[in-house]
Amino acid sequence: MVIILLLLLLSLSGPSDQGLPPRPGRTPRAPCARGQACDPRQRRDAGGRGGVYEHLGGAPRRRKLYCATKYHLQIHPNGRIDGSLEENNPFSILEITAVDVGVVAIKGLFSGRYLAMNKKGRLYASEVFNQECEFVERIHELGYNTYASRHYRTAPPSTGGGKHRASAERLWYVSINGKGRPRRGFKTRRTEKASLFLPRVLGNKDHEMVHLFRTSQRYRENLLKPTGRAERRRRRHRLGATKAKETED
Repeated sequence: MVIILLLLLLSLSGPSDQGLPPRPGRTPRAPCARGQACDPRQRRDAGGRGGVYEHLGGAPRRRKLYCATKYHLQIHPNGRIDGSLEENNPFSILEITAVDVGVVAIKGLFSGRYLAMNKKGRLYASEVFNQECEFVERIHELGYNTYASRHYRTAPPSTGGGKHRASAERLWYVSINGKGRPRRGFKTRRTEKASLFLPRVLGNKDHEMVHLFRTSQRYRENLLKPTGRAERRRRRHRLGATKAKETED
């Protein structure tokens, strides 16, 4: 009996699958290199590259943000934020970079500063990137976008155990009013014209200014030269004198 069992075991473990076609099934995965994630469904950042959150990891988009109040958003080298009615103003040329899914950083190409909103709802231009420079970008009707602070918002009021339903929290939006001035974040609404921006692609003159800024040191120095009130008055005086001379001629 024992001999019969041994013969059966030898016959089962004998010449196996040599010469036989491979069994149908899943294709074996290649081994992962040391230090790499094996899950092919790893999270991707908004810039399209695999991996975890990367600092300014997305590809920048050069745009001008045209507000529904007819002003272009500007970021000045001195830290000031406002709107301009000029069609070709260098400080309205921006770089919009994805830092997370649906979250962007907005940087002035000529000023080198980032659009930011502080805890009081004021817009300012930051020299370095920080959490106040992160804005949630949302696309709305007619192609307009809104940009809300990622970290600051108005919390819903406490109901105190009453029967009334608590209102939703209110986001703080980037907003330029009808006079070209930024509004405080807690005073903004998503549906207001001042909070709606249309991203515009750069025109030929914009590309020319970018080229000069990259290649001409003199152009760059004149553009970034700080101007105070006295200098602005002198410029207005020179402009008025030039116009008066042209009128006399």
